[in-house]
Amino acid sequence: MRGLTGAGPDRARGSSLAVIAAVASIAALALFVAACGAGGTGPRDEGPAHASAVAGAVASPSPSPSEKYRRVDAVDLIKKDPAVSGTVKRELKPCSGDDYPVDVTYGDLTGGSVNDVLVNVTTCGDYVGIAAYVYREENGTFTNVFKNEESPVYAEIDGADLTVTKQVYDTDNPVSNPSRETVITYGWRSGRFVQTQIHETDYSKTGAGSGAADD
Repeated sequence: MRGLTGAGPDRARGSSLAVIAAVASIAALALFVAACGAGGTGPRDEGPAHASAVAGAVASPSPSPSEKYRRVDAVDLIKKDPAVSGTVKRELKPCSGDDYPVDVTYGDLTGGSVNDVLVNVTTCGDYVGIAAYVYREENGTFTNVFKNEESPVYAEIDGADLTVTKQVYDTDNPVSNPSRETVITYGWRSGRFVQTQIHETDYSKTGAGSGAADD
């Protein structure tokens, strides 16, 4: 009996352990199968969404800005322009070689699709302004929309405004020392340039400004 009672519990424990091991193996197998099933469908389900997210994160290239600058032959423009006086055309000669005394500036003064062209004609030696013109592109052709041929004169583009500077000299004043200077500002209104402001400065004999007035 002792032998039976001693051997009985050992066999019972062995049987219990075998049952527990079998149950554990079955549970592990079930978990493995479930994991494989989830792992197999998971990436396939997430793949397209992930690809869409990546595609959405890529920035689309921005369109290049429109080109408004169009270079012109200012000398040819002046010579062929019927609005330019014969005097200016005759005085427009090269200073040396093909170097003509013209300053050309491009800018948006009239709100056109192509930049406007400002041309200043000067003398060769002392660089005195003879005339100033503004050309606007219309239907593929540059048309004269402003001119000032009252020398000495020089025009500039100031933002969206056109500024015209005129200098007055006393009889004995050198070119570098004007007696008075007038700066007139023009704006493009209803298809033409309209004066919007005038600034006048009187210079003393020593060259220092002695007074100014604004309208």
